[in-house]
Order: sequence, then structure tokens, then C-alpha cells
Amino acid sequence: MSVVMTFAIYALAAVAEIAGCFAVWRWWRADASAWWLLPGLVSLAAFAWLLSLSDSEFAGRAFAAYGGVYIVASLVWLWAVEQRLPDRWDLLGGGLCLAGAAIILLAPRA
Repeated sequence: MSVVMTFAIYALAAVAEIAGCFAVWRWWRADASAWWLLPGLVSLAAFAWLLSLSDSEFAGRAFAAYGGVYIVASLVWLWAVEQRLPDRWDLLGGGLCLAGAAIILLAPRA
């Protein structure tokens, strides 16, 4: 599997995870209907399935690399859905996390 495909899977997994968690957050914190939980559970199941498609020999390494992508996707969610512009510190931190994810994914392994 190519690196581009792996990052695409991670990006889709991040959207599914964030959407699922957001649905629970809306129900719990914003007094939304319990019906929000149904798409939330479907999204979280999709997240787990997508992450399992990652081409990694070890789950822990796949999850660690995914973390960087998740952080950047969360900042995109902040901007696109919650209408809050990430500040320079958010962007710097997200860039560092994405660089860390790339190192984990692309490092030569023995």
C-alpha cells in the first residue's frame, strides 16, 4: 500500500472518529437528542474499520502515526464545522504532529 493511500485511510478514519465523537459531545454537552448517538456509533465503527485497513505490521505503530493525522483533522474540524480559525500555535503544533506521523510511517525499518 502506498504512503498516499495510507494517509488517505487515516484522513477518512479521522473524519469518522471526529464525527462520531462530536455526535456524542452534542448529545451529552449540548442537550441534543439521543438520536445523535446512532450516527455517532456508526461513525465510530467506521473509524475502527478504516484504521484496521492501515498497512502496518504493528497496530501500535499504525495508531501512533494516525495520531498526527487526527490532530490536524481536528484543527480542520475546528475551522470548517465549529467556525473557529486555528491560531498560529494550533498550526505549528499540527505541523509538528504531522511531521512526527510522517517519520513514523516513512522511517526505514530493519
